Formats: sequence, structure tokens, C-alpha cells
Amino acid sequence: MPVLLDLGFFKIYSFGLMVAVAFLSASWMVSRELERRNLHPSHPEGYPLLAMIGGVVGARLYYLAEHPDKLFNDPLGALFGGSGLTWYGGVLGGAAAVLLLARRNKQPLLEVCDAFAPGLAAAYAIGRIGCQLAGDGDYGIPSDLPWAMAYPDAVVPTDVPVHPTPVYETLAMGLGAWVLWRLRTRPWANGGALFALYLIITGVERFLVEFVRTNARSVFGLTVAQVTGIATVALGLWILASLRDKPERSPRRA
Repeated sequence: MPVLLDLGFFKIYSFGLMVAVAFLSASWMVSRELERRNLHPSHPEGYPLLAMIGGVVGARLYYLAEHPDKLFNDPLGALFGGSGLTWYGGVLGGAAAVLLLARRNKQPLLEVCDAFAPGLAAAYAIGRIGCQLAGDGDYGIPSDLPWAMAYPDAVVPTDVPVHPTPVYETLAMGLGAWVLWRLRTRPWANGGALFALYLIITGVERFLVEFVRTNARSVFGLTVAQVTGIATVALGLWILASLRDKPERSPRRA
């Protein structure tokens, strides 16, 4: 994995650095939104921290469920290695952790999810920069487009120019994070509506980018990520539909 700084006894890896930047950026955004929405527990940073822990565990378990051979061939490396994290698993694990904390603090889950929506999108966009720098195999299929790239020194090297799909995802989800951040103060952006919009954005983005990714097709000619993306969009639309007939909501403020 590419090293940005090597002091012998201490190394800073590009992927790890971007994961840290993603977490810190998302933590700031989430904590600010929890405060603004008057949803913070005694320690508002507890939500981002617990979400990160649950997200890492969920991401690793989801990855191992998709690649059980990794676990059988190298159990310790599969469980504790530096690679092998899946975004959807991270979302599920992080959501489960947040659910537990929200219930403990007797707070409405969907309101808490609204506070997370912009930060989640931003974390994904920044995290994909780490994938691009590391070249961990998240790149796409061969391409002759002017911006196609080879990754000869990557974790998963290739000398063939391919679609730089991490760049596509950084741009798409960076725009999504900006849109969600701008919309977060709108009167309707609570009760789960903003989180539903996040689900739709991330589901559509992942569904489309998978067409130029190298992942295997498994269900009706679609990848597992595309099927999950469809389910994510459907969940977002269901949340929005369930909110349509409810009385007009206004954000909870301190």
C-alpha cells in the first residue's frame, strides 16, 4: 500500500490518511447537525465515534461475506488486514451502532439519520480518494478515454488504462454531499426526508458506476452492489412516500 511518509518506526499510508480525513470531516458535519437539530446526547461526538467503529466492523464482515476464500486462506489477514472494506457493509454496521445509541438516548432514529446524511456522503467522497491513491482494485474496466489511467504501482496493479472509477465516485458523491449540506436547513429536510434523499443519491451513483467496474455480474446480469443500490433507492423512495401525507414538519432546534 502506498506510503506517504516513512520514518522507519512510523509510516503514514495514503489510504489510512484519507480514511482519517473522511472520519474527521464527517464527524464535524454530523456533530454540527446534531447540535443544530437539538439531537445531541451528553457527548455529541459519541455518534460519529460509534458509527465509525460499527462501520469498520460492518465493512469488514460484508467484505468477508462476499469473499469467504480470503477468510479461509488467511484468517488473521482477512480479519485485521489493512484492506478489505465494503461501503455498504460500513453503512449497515454504522447504522446499527447509531440505532443502539439513538435508542439509548431515546431519540428518533430518522431525525438522527438526517443529521448523518451530508457527512456520510462527504466521507464516501473523501474515502474514494484513498482508493484512488492506493489503487486497491476499485478501478474500472479497460478504457481508451483520454482520462483513463493505469495503476502500475498500486496495491492491485494494472498496466492497462482503465476507468478511474474512484475519481468518478469522488466527484459524484462530493456533489451529493454539497447538495445535502445546502438542503439540510430546508423545512422539509427532517423526519427522515434528508436521509431518504441521501439513500437515493448513493444508490443511483453506485448503480451507474458499476457498469464500468470490474465486479462480477451475479443477479440478472447485475452486480451485488447494483442490486444493493436498487434496494437503497427503493428504501429512500419508500421513506419519502411515507412522509408525503404527514403534517408539515419543522426542524427541531435548540
